[in-house]
Amino acid sequence: MALPVDPITVSVIQASLIAAADEMFAVLRKTAMSPIIYEVLDVGTGVTDAHGCLVSSGAGIPTFVGVLDKAVKRIIALHGLDNIAEGDLFITNDPHFGGVTHLNDVVLALPVFHQGKIVAWTASIAHWTDVGGKTPGSMAVDVTEIFQEGLRLPAVKLFEAGKVLQSVVDIITANSRMPEFVTGDLWAQVAASRKAETRIQQLVATYGLAAYHAALTDLFDEGERRGKAGLAALPHGRFHIEEEQDDGAIWRAAITISPDRFSVDLSGNPQQRDAPYNTSRDGAVIAAQMIFKALTDPTLFANEGSFRALEVLTEPGTIFHAQGTAPHGYYFETRIRLNDMLWQCMARVLPDRLPAGHFASICGTVMAGVHPDTGRRYTMVEPQMGGWGATATRDGLDAMYSSSHGDTFNCPVEICEARYGIDVGYKRLGDESTGTDLHKGGRGVSLSYRPRANVVLSAGYSRNRNPVWGLAGGSHGGTNGMTIVRRNGEKLAIAFASGVSVLPGDEILISTANGGGWGTAG
Repeated sequence: MALPVDPITVSVIQASLIAAADEMFAVLRKTAMSPIIYEVLDVGTGVTDAHGCLVSSGAGIPTFVGVLDKAVKRIIALHGLDNIAEGDLFITNDPHFGGVTHLNDVVLALPVFHQGKIVAWTASIAHWTDVGGKTPGSMAVDVTEIFQEGLRLPAVKLFEAGKVLQSVVDIITANSRMPEFVTGDLWAQVAASRKAETRIQQLVATYGLAAYHAALTDLFDEGERRGKAGLAALPHGRFHIEEEQDDGAIWRAAITISPDRFSVDLSGNPQQRDAPYNTSRDGAVIAAQMIFKALTDPTLFANEGSFRALEVLTEPGTIFHAQGTAPHGYYFETRIRLNDMLWQCMARVLPDRLPAGHFASICGTVMAGVHPDTGRRYTMVEPQMGGWGATATRDGLDAMYSSSHGDTFNCPVEICEARYGIDVGYKRLGDESTGTDLHKGGRGVSLSYRPRANVVLSAGYSRNRNPVWGLAGGSHGGTNGMTIVRRNGEKLAIAFASGVSVLPGDEILISTANGGGWGTAG
């Protein structure tokens, strides 16, 4: 009969698993080739148990944390645990094969063995700058099928029994306009997984399997306790919201809260589109996980148990549960719009607790070209910052990344000018809100890019027609947008576009929205 594991040992094991995910993040940041990874930190790292249940996660993009467990579970479903051997390593980027997001986001997952049995998985996801497709940067808007968006990697082995499958690597590099960068980023992810693998194997060898499994059980149970404790403090009932999107479509959701269940119903939404604005069901679940976590346990503590009380209902074939060959390139705008709508639904119920709306767009900006001085090919991928909503106690925060991006950073002006040969005319805070709010929304940013050589531009800016919502009578914030000012003075306003030619002497002007206001003064 196994002896009970003391709580100190349990805590040490749990802390070590969190440290392993953090160390993965550090390795990936230090060894990647692309600035979108090592500067912007468009990555996520995590550890799951043998069956793909999330155990711990590193820093980076919060929505990526919800990808990794789903990717591992899909790999297991496709291959079967009994058919996975020590030294195997899997790669996927396809939302229909565990990739969850879009083809640029590549997941590597490594099973960790102890005495011939899988005890964990180490996984990472990172944005690769180019995976083929119609346009440099692989972010085309004029696509109708996922085949047009780039290379699909359907949860295949990258390593088998410890040996790299060079044919898979060759397929990857042959399908990218930036082969040296994707190769470097791939090996950075491999190194990150192997580092965490070593830590977990040392951990299990030191404390034994019984203690390790006891620590995981306690961790999941604690996550569930935290989630249900927060749930009990929320108002119970059914809350509805409908919101018009920039394209005129009406989205709707209903949130039902009971003492032991938080249910998000996304039925009745538009059908999936023959355009890159769909998300997988897993993506919709992640949007719901974000609002659930913010309401019930807004701490760094997150694992499989944290979401046991969450239920998400979707309809296959809709934009929140895309199937078949639907493209997903700009899934992130759909998912952040969904998360923002769910946030607004609950903010109406809890106006003293939640802030007003924020700029709520990734404002993804992709520029590809050849450096005018070095002749080296580049692809710059740059999300933008914007204003956050005011709260019942203070003004909103200025120039922050969106709720989907979390612990990420902008690409420094110096890196942009040196690495890409694109001059930055200015990067500054936008104008203050002029409403009579009790608390004003945070300020967005204004930005000028001036390419010194020909550039191919792609961009995706939602919240470009309907302004950011205020709360408790507060005023609306602004909208997001981009304008190209041609050297002859002509202006081209852009919300979603790809393959746009920008020439020396042209200027790209970006303006992101202020956050919504809270309350009225006087």
